[in-house]
Amino acid sequence: MLRRTLIGLLATTALTATLVAGTAAPQAKADVGVAVVTITYSDARAGAYKDAVAQGIAVWNANVSNVHIQKAASGQRADVQVIADPGWPRATLGPVRPGGSGTVWFGQEAVDEGYNVVRIAAHEFGHILGLPDIKPGPCSSLMSGSTGGVSCTNATPNASERSRVQSLYAGSAAPASRIVVG
Repeated sequence: MLRRTLIGLLATTALTATLVAGTAAPQAKADVGVAVVTITYSDARAGAYKDAVAQGIAVWNANVSNVHIQKAASGQRADVQVIADPGWPRATLGPVRPGGSGTVWFGQEAVDEGYNVVRIAAHEFGHILGLPDIKPGPCSSLMSGSTGGVSCTNATPNASERSRVQSLYAGSAAPASRIVVG
């Protein structure tokens, strides 16, 4: 009798595990189908900062999954223009969407003061993706910008910054903002 009870209990446990596994799989598949928003940029006016811009964008592309930034093809209209500028770096506060319009002014002033060019690029594209400045802030926060200090080379968004961008690009098609932040 004990043996039959144990066999019955094991069979029930196996059936329950199979049912739970069977119901969990479709939900996981639904997550895989999340659309990726692609925004384009032009570095035609970025001057000496083209490599830094590409590296800053690569950081974002490696850290978020539902938005992708890519260089516009020759002759294609870009959603974001990158412009070398003598002033302080600044950018349109997004989130910029496909067909939208944003600008990153890559300011020479910060470069002359010794700030890391890849951090500048990643920070300014953080604005394009909808993140405001977080000042004052530690070096571990990409959006702390200059308050991270000249010695700060961190160009990677922290978990909160990544999560916010993921949320901003999660299925909505809100229009792009036109606020410029530094």
